[in-house]
Amino acid sequence: MPSDNHVDGNAMGGLLMDAFGREMTDARGCCASCGSEHVMAELIVYRSGPGDVLRCPSCSTVLMVATPLPSGPRIYFSRLLWLAPKERA
Repeated sequence: MPSDNHVDGNAMGGLLMDAFGREMTDARGCCASCGSEHVMAELIVYRSGPGDVLRCPSCSTVLMVATPLPSGPRIYFSRLLWLAPKERA
């Protein structure tokens, strides 16, 4: 649930689109710590630092850190075991 401190993964839609060239908020990913699977839109995003920190909603592990740079987005995959974009119809 979003609060003043965090938002849901939909807030990352533009940066993820820039990085992957397609809609990614509906992509599924797996947490390497707890094994739970969530779509990117369900991740918890903290936006108070130089990069956006995306955490697992099940165990709060940092899955990704995303930073917009002048040269393009940079994404560090910390504990995201896999990421599978939704298949196009």
